[in-house]
Amino acid sequence: MPVKTLLASAALVLAAAPVLAQEQPTYSASYANDRAEIEDLTARYLFAIDYHDWDAYVATFAEDGELEFAVGVTKGREAIRATVTDFAAGIGKYYHTEDGRPAKLRHVVLQNAIRVEGDRAWGRILWVEMANDGPGDSMKMGTYGLYEDDYRKIDGRWLIQRRNVLNEFIDSRNSGPENPVAEMDAAADAYAESVAALP
Repeated sequence: MPVKTLLASAALVLAAAPVLAQEQPTYSASYANDRAEIEDLTARYLFAIDYHDWDAYVATFAEDGELEFAVGVTKGREAIRATVTDFAAGIGKYYHTEDGRPAKLRHVVLQNAIRVEGDRAWGRILWVEMANDGPGDSMKMGTYGLYEDDYRKIDGRWLIQRRNVLNEFIDSRNSGPENPVAEMDAAADAYAESVAALP
C-alpha cells in the first residue's frame, strides 16, 4: 500500500478518535458496583429460566415489572409467572430430544452494555440459546436476540423494571436498524436531563 494512502488512513483514524471518546458516557464512582449487581441479576434470571425456578425468576422483576416477548406484554410478578410457566410447559413441542423428551435449554449472554443514572439503569444484552436437540441429541444453537432492559434500584436492590426480549429470527421481533446501544444512551441521557431540570 502506498505510504500516502497509509498516512491518509492514519490521519482519518486520529481525527476520529477524539469524537469517539466524547461519545462515550461518563461513569460514576459507583458504576462498577451497580454494573456487577445488574450483571448478577441477569445471570440469576437466566439460571432461573434454564432450571425452571419460577420463584427466583419472578424475584428478578420489580413488583410492577413488565416482560415483553413473542407472546405479548405481561405486567406484575404473578402475571409474569403465569405467562412464562405456560410458555415453558409448551416449549418441549419445539425443543426435544430424538425420543421426544423436552430438551435441556441453556441461555448464554454475550455483549452487555449498561448505563446507570442514579437509581435507574438501562441495558442492551445480546443472548443466544442452546439445546440438546441436534442430531443424536447433540448441542444445537437455537434462538438468539437482544434484551432491551430498564432497571430500577428499589430498597437498595437492582430489579428488572421492563425487559423486552427480541428474537432476531422473527421478522416482527428484530432490533435495529439503529444501534441499540445508541438508543439506550439516548434514553439514559433524556432521563438524566429531566432529573437535572427538576427544581
